Amino acid sequence: MFGRLMPKEAQFFDLFNEHAELIVQGGRELAALMAAGDDIQRRAYAIETIEKKADRVTQTTIELLHKTFITPLDRDEIHRLITRMDDVLDLMEDVSQSMFLYDIRTLTPETRKLGEVCEACALQVKNAVRMLSNMSNAAQILKACEEIDRLESEADHVERAALAKLFRDETDVKHLIKMKAIYELLETVTDRCEDVANIIEGIVLENS
Repeated sequence: MFGRLMPKEAQFFDLFNEHAELIVQGGRELAALMAAGDDIQRRAYAIETIEKKADRVTQTTIELLHKTFITPLDRDEIHRLITRMDDVLDLMEDVSQSMFLYDIRTLTPETRKLGEVCEACALQVKNAVRMLSNMSNAAQILKACEEIDRLESEADHVERAALAKLFRDETDVKHLIKMKAIYELLETVTDRCEDVANIIEGIVLENS
């Protein structure tokens, strides 16, 4: 009877997967916003809605952590993973809200590319998280983490080129400041995905 009262370990992985799916949804909306730059208010609201859902998943995970006697992973690892995953969507929301508040209507090939890289990072986060419940997947998980690292480096290069072009060609100082902020926020989304990848790598190396 005591065993039936204990929270099931699988719940943590279910919550990780639920959150990772929301990250993908946010990444998809963000990429669409960066490609088209239209219907900014609607897309910003969509990302905000997704982020709020992810907040609830994060809170549920932390509450479950306090109630669970035996956890499938180290408690600190669970807490760090879900909070770093939540940071990804927080940054996505920051980008979309900034687009709306700054009233940015004209986008660039660099915003499109950074949006695509953010979406690709989100998909790899989901891929790594999906396999985390089975350490026989260690090699594939690490491969997904390596791909996130590669994508973060790609975003860094795109951001640097975009900023160089911006400071070279843009004569409207206000627009320059706005676009600089957007480029930096987009690159930071990939940084937060890399943070998630680093935590997952540590979990795999410790448990496989």
